[in-house]
Amino acid sequence: MTMTKASACFTVGGISGKHDVKEIKRELDTLPGVLSVTVSNDSRVSVDFDTTGVQTGRIEKQLTDMGYQVLNSKTDG
Repeated sequence: MTMTKASACFTVGGISGKHDVKEIKRELDTLPGVLSVTVSNDSRVSVDFDTTGVQTGRIEKQLTDMGYQVLNSKTDG
C-alpha cells in the first residue's frame, strides 16, 4: 500500500499563546497518519498527512473538539 501525502492549512480562531500552540501540535500528532504540524503566528495550522491514515475532516474535527474555531481550510495533494 502506497502512502498518499497531502497538506492542509487551517485558519484557526482562539489560538492565544505558546500553550495553545503546544496543545494543538500534541493533539494533532496523536492522529494516525499525521506527519507534521506547524502553527504560525497568524493563527494558521499547517498539517502534512498520509491520506490513508487520516482525512482533512478528521483533523478539523480534532481542532473543534479542542475548542478552537476553524475559520477556513485548504487542502493540497
